[in-house]
Amino acid sequence: MYLAGDIGGTKTILALFDQNTGPHTPLNIQTFPSARYPSLAAIIAEFLSAHPTPIAATAFGVAGPVVAGRASITNLAWTIDAAELSAVLGGVPVRLLNDLEAIAQSVPILKPADLVTLTAGTPVADGAIGVIAPGTGLGEAFLTWDGTRYRPHPSEGGHTTFAPRNQIEKDLLDYLHQRFSHVSYERVCSGIGIPNLYAFVRDRLLQRETPAVAEQLAAATDPTPIIVQAGMATEDMCLVCRTTLELFVDILAAEAGNLALKVLATGGVYIGGGLPPRVLPLIKRERFLQIFRDKGRFSDLLTNVPIHVILEPKAGLFGAAAAAMT
Repeated sequence: MYLAGDIGGTKTILALFDQNTGPHTPLNIQTFPSARYPSLAAIIAEFLSAHPTPIAATAFGVAGPVVAGRASITNLAWTIDAAELSAVLGGVPVRLLNDLEAIAQSVPILKPADLVTLTAGTPVADGAIGVIAPGTGLGEAFLTWDGTRYRPHPSEGGHTTFAPRNQIEKDLLDYLHQRFSHVSYERVCSGIGIPNLYAFVRDRLLQRETPAVAEQLAAATDPTPIIVQAGMATEDMCLVCRTTLELFVDILAAEAGNLALKVLATGGVYIGGGLPPRVLPLIKRERFLQIFRDKGRFSDLLTNVPIHVILEPKAGLFGAAAAAMT
C-alpha cells in the first residue's frame, strides 16, 4: 500500500493506493481542513488510525516550493521535512513534490475521460510535454522522456514578467504597474489575478460596474468565485465579469503558447488547475487556438502541438501516488 497526499493551505487530501490497481484508483480517500491541524504528521496519524495498514512508501504534492526535501506551505504555518516525516512513519520513504510537479506526474496516467482535447495536433513520440495550471496562483511544469518514462520537472514560470500582446494588454500592464513593482503572469492569469483584471476592466475599459455584483464583491473575502460565476452566467450575465474572463483566457492562451516554445512541447500542452474547467466554453473557442499559435515564424510548429484541458480535480493526488510507486 502507498500513501499519497495533495497538501494545500485550505485542505489536505490523503488516500491509500495499491500497486495492483495503480495510482489512478484510490482505495481510501479523506479530506481534512488543513488549518485545524498543527502539522501534516498529525493529519497522517489520524488518517492511518482510521485506515491501519503497512505503508511501502509515501509522496505528497505541496502548494509551495520544495528545496532539499523541505517545503513551506503557502498560506499555512507548516514546514514539512521529508526526513523528519519519514522518521515519524518508522522509516517509510517520503517524497515531497511541488503541486505542479505532482500534476505533471499525473499526465501519463490520465484517462480520456479526465481530459478535454482542444486540438489533437500531431504529437511527436517521446516529445516534451508542457503543463500550465491557473488555480489560486499560476503553476508551470514540464515533462521529458528519459528513454523509459516521462519525468516531471518543476518551475516557477508563473512568476516571469507579463508581456502584453496588444494595446489593451499594454494598458493593463501600465495600470498594474501603479500597484505592483513587478507584474508577473500570475498577477493576470490566476485566481489571485482575476480581481486585478476585473479592476482594470471596470476602471479603464468599460468604466462601469454591475450594482448587484459590486455589492457581492464588497462583502466577499475572495472575489474570484463571484466574478467567475457572474461572467459565465447564462442569465443576467455581468459584462464586466465576462470581459474579465475573456481577457484572462486570452492571456492564458498566449502564455500556454510561450511555454510550448520554451520547452519545445511537441508532445503536447496540458492545462490544469481549478479555473480552466470553470471557463471551459471560453477556452474551447477558436480564438484560444489562434492566440496560442500566434508566434510569428514558429506559428506552424505550434499548429502541430496537441492541447488538452485537465478536468480531473484529483490529478495532483494521482500524480503524488504515481511518484510514491516509482
